[in-house]
Amino acid sequence: MKPRGVRRTKEGVVVSDRMDKTVVVAVQRLLRHPLYRRVIRQTRKYKAHDAANDCNVGDRVEIVESRPFSKDKKWRVAKVLERAK
Repeated sequence: MKPRGVRRTKEGVVVSDRMDKTVVVAVQRLLRHPLYRRVIRQTRKYKAHDAANDCNVGDRVEIVESRPFSKDKKWRVAKVLERAK
């Protein structure tokens, strides 16, 4: 059996947990504007599979790329890094 390739991981904050076994994770990244050279914060939201319904809004989580669970859900929660206060 061949070993799996390296899976992409991202770190973000849970912004919604209203769906069953699904959380929406906002991932922020910094990039420099090509012309003005100013640092811009860019946010992208990912739907991630949370099998145990363990995450709450505000939790900092690590998500890992996975097989497609649905049309939009192609990531799963690997671990909760920090609980919301």
